[in-house]
Amino acid sequence: MSLTDKAIEQIRELIRTGALPPGSKLPPEPDLAAQLGLSRNLAREAVKALAVARVLEVRRGDGTYVTSLQPSLLLEGLGGAVDLLQGDAAALQDLMEVRRLLEPVATALAATRISEDQLAEVKRHLDAMREARDDVEQLNIHDAAFHRAVVSATGNESLLTLLEGISGRTLRARIWRGLVDDRAAGRTLAEHEAIFNALSTRDATLSQAAALMHVSNTEQWLRVHLSSGEAGPTSAVPRVASPGA
Repeated sequence: MSLTDKAIEQIRELIRTGALPPGSKLPPEPDLAAQLGLSRNLAREAVKALAVARVLEVRRGDGTYVTSLQPSLLLEGLGGAVDLLQGDAAALQDLMEVRRLLEPVATALAATRISEDQLAEVKRHLDAMREARDDVEQLNIHDAAFHRAVVSATGNESLLTLLEGISGRTLRARIWRGLVDDRAAGRTLAEHEAIFNALSTRDATLSQAAALMHVSNTEQWLRVHLSSGEAGPTSAVPRVASPGA
């Protein structure tokens, strides 16, 4: 471990133990360095690294503060990292595999917790997807909102942030464009409807099965089209919010 890594770990430990709780202000750099037994340069580098990781927030003219430490903030960079992998077919297939492992279980959990208002939101986006079946951009937007509404119903913010990040901002648009071109959009819409119907019955097993079928079919489509080169360049795909088709 480098000296900078050790300095980062020391500050993290102060945060973990509650010595620096969320929202608190760090001591001035000389005091922080002295408290940790570091040089000022090492303390400065550690603060910079933690600011990049969104653990700390540097406010010019005011000081440095510990952030809210919410999962949505700390895991925010995942989506950007996934975007950088859009040209790597093997990495995209790995990400879809991770999604297949997580999303069906998340959907099963949502079935046990979803409220009537949350279920109505899922249906609203499903209806909008049906109306926009030939409009890739609108399909993409409401598909994102559909999946977000489902996973949000779990009440697990970390799970929601992870799934959104894994799907990336461009991959779902890429898939929807291919599905519309292949005339497979109708089948995929039916899969979304099956997820909604299962959630409506609050049946966790059925919800998990419907989500697994949907993600597995999407994964298979992506695998075939990536191997054949038919999925198209990511540069031609509009950048819209995640998660996946």
